[in-house]
Amino acid sequence: MSNDEKKAAAAPQVVDDDEPDEWDKRIFSTGCSDENMKLTDCYYEKKDWRVCKKEMEIFKECWKRHGNDKRTDSKGA
Repeated sequence: MSNDEKKAAAAPQVVDDDEPDEWDKRIFSTGCSDENMKLTDCYYEKKDWRVCKKEMEIFKECWKRHGNDKRTDSKGA
């Protein structure tokens, strides 16, 4: 067995499952998962939140439309 084969055999196997994890379930429950994805994709590509203002506004509107602002409102802040 070559060194490359040994390394490949010792490497942990990545399991690719399509089941939503806890984070996905939380995002899907907000009703704004598509808007969240577009916002995070924008930040990932640009590395600057200021460039993603349009995506942030769309996400904020969706968040309010689905009543999530009441659910996550800070009390006494």
